[in-house]
Amino acid sequence: MSITREAVLETLKTLSDPVSGDDIVSAGIVRALNIEDTSVLFVLEIDPAKSEIYGSVRDQAEAVVKNLPGVEKVSAMLTGHSTQAPPPDLKPAKAAAPKGPQKIPGVDRIIAVASGKGGVGKSTVSANLACALAAQGRRVGLLDADVYGPSQPRMLGVSGRPASPDGKTILPLRNHGVTMMSIGLMTNDDQAVVWRGPMLMGALQQMLMQVQWGALDVLIVDLPPGTGDVQMTLAQKAHVDGAVIVSTPQDVALIDARKGIDMFNKLNVPILGMIENMSTHICSNCGHEEHVFGHGGVAAEAAKMNVPLLGEIPLHLDIRLAADGGAPIVASKPDSPQAKAFLEVAAALVERGAA
Repeated sequence: MSITREAVLETLKTLSDPVSGDDIVSAGIVRALNIEDTSVLFVLEIDPAKSEIYGSVRDQAEAVVKNLPGVEKVSAMLTGHSTQAPPPDLKPAKAAAPKGPQKIPGVDRIIAVASGKGGVGKSTVSANLACALAAQGRRVGLLDADVYGPSQPRMLGVSGRPASPDGKTILPLRNHGVTMMSIGLMTNDDQAVVWRGPMLMGALQQMLMQVQWGALDVLIVDLPPGTGDVQMTLAQKAHVDGAVIVSTPQDVALIDARKGIDMFNKLNVPILGMIENMSTHICSNCGHEEHVFGHGGVAAEAAKMNVPLLGEIPLHLDIRLAADGGAPIVASKPDSPQAKAFLEVAAALVERGAA
């Protein structure tokens, strides 16, 4: 039996809003209801100050919907937002949306930052590259498309929910000269995003097309690791000018980096170059240089694949501390050797006309 939106809403109407006394549907706190096969996802938009009294309401809502015929999985999220503007409705885009890669209004170029595997520092590179391009005088946006592990709000020191004047258009946030949007701004820090492919694709399309990016020279897209739905959706829905592949020097990372390059080749996205992250470590006590993950592997791979080596980023504690502190090393210590490594990558992209 197929699950209908009407059936879910009627079921949720049996629950009372502890504040207004109305049912939770009439009270207007049920948002972003989405049904995919046997899964139901919705959001309960509440006053953050009253989250404790709504915990039981969420549990009851999940329980009653789970009892509907055909429902196997239910996910209800509690989120809070400013009463001055309704939250954006992150539902999958309708099938009538334009087909083929589209230019994002106001955005001159899109650069995807990708990695074949996780843990190679792709998000750290994305944040610092965005700040480095801003330091070069470019108008820069950063889209955190790593839906399952969004980290850019923390790295750029951005918090709070983006405003939405009409419930559809999303106003991004800004810090360190970078305009930023992330799904992490829509959920709580400790809340998992349990979405299947179509929901991911819908959310990505909305963050691309319904965010008021303004006039940008370049939009950096921080992709999740691997070669999945998000990467394919980005290349198929938006005109991507090129991809930057981040890898550490060891063979295990390079094996997956090759797969990432092959994916972009199949999607007709040019490879702008490779970055070797965690390239070398210099002891802060004795000055000894050590290649913890090996050295030169990315340079050799770039030469083999006939793509540029854009830079070699050191493994340094200050880079990690700066990212955790909400001010990437390029913004917090622009004169440091570590920041200069990122600035050289940005300069190389500008020189090539890629950013």
